[in-house]
Order: sequence, then C-alpha cells, then structure tokens
Amino acid sequence: MGQRRAEVLQAAIDLLDEVGLDGLTMRLLAGRLGVQAGALYRHYPSKQALLDAMVAHLVTPPADAVPPLDGPWDVQLRGLAIGTRELMLAHRDGARLLSTFQNPGEEAVAFYHALIATLTDAGVTARTAAVAVDTVMAYVNGYTTEEQARGTQPREFRDRAFREGLELIIAGVKGSLS
Repeated sequence: MGQRRAEVLQAAIDLLDEVGLDGLTMRLLAGRLGVQAGALYRHYPSKQALLDAMVAHLVTPPADAVPPLDGPWDVQLRGLAIGTRELMLAHRDGARLLSTFQNPGEEAVAFYHALIATLTDAGVTARTAAVAVDTVMAYVNGYTTEEQARGTQPREFRDRAFREGLELIIAGVKGSLS
C-alpha cells in the first residue's frame, strides 16, 4: 500500500472514532487531509471501497501481533467471536462498520473456509459448519451493534451476557455431533 493511501486509510479510521460512521464523509475526510474530496478517489474509487479497506485493515493484524487461532473447533469459534467483538468495540460504530463489508479479502475467505474445515474434521456436516460460523458472526455483529447503540450496562455484565449467548450457540453445534 502506498504511503499516501495508507495515510488516507488511517485518517478515515481516526475520523470514524471521532465522528462515527454517519459522520464519516469523503468531504470531511478530504478536509482533514487538506485536499479536495475528488483527490481521495485516486486512492479509493468509492466510499464503499474505503469502508472495505478500513474493515480489511482492522481485521488483519500484523503477522507478528496475534498467533493464528489453534486448537479444537469450539476454541477457534469462541476465539473468533470474542476477538471480533473486541475489535468492534475498539472503534466507535465498529460493529456497524464491519457490517458494511462487501468485499472480503483473500485472507478472510481463507480463514472462513479453514474454520469450516476444522468443524467438518470434528464431525460436523459441511452445511452445519457453514451455518455455525455464519450464526456466530451474525450473533457477534448483532450483539455488538446493540451494545454500541445502547451500552448502558456495565462492561462485566455485557461480557457475561455475550459469552452466555455464545455458549448456547456452541452447545447447539456440539449437539449436532451426537
């Protein structure tokens, strides 16, 4: 990624944290960078392309920062859910931003298929494995969107409630193994 493109991307993430997803406009971003809005389109052909790049950047940690998920399927699924929620909570409107994602990168697709393969290796049918991963991600996104919109409960309460819901989903998947 070119230096100027990376600068635009970081400025967009900083602006998201400051004004939220609704306030993040190409015009405002251009003003922050001291350029005309049209200049941004040399780096990102549309606002959607910028949003996709923001998501891809946020969900792809540096290679040496986080070890890959490893272990049994339920540990990997739990780790994916908890890690994704933490990523969303780290940024204002983070859950809403991740829900705008239209073009997952190769790494995201490969991870998705690897997690499904882990579940199928444990005896879950391919269809159930795909539904399980999709259900967990929908749960994470829905729960965290609501949490960011109304986060009035103490964090400990929200964490406990999130984990309890996640465990219900994982228990359902385990039940499909019988």
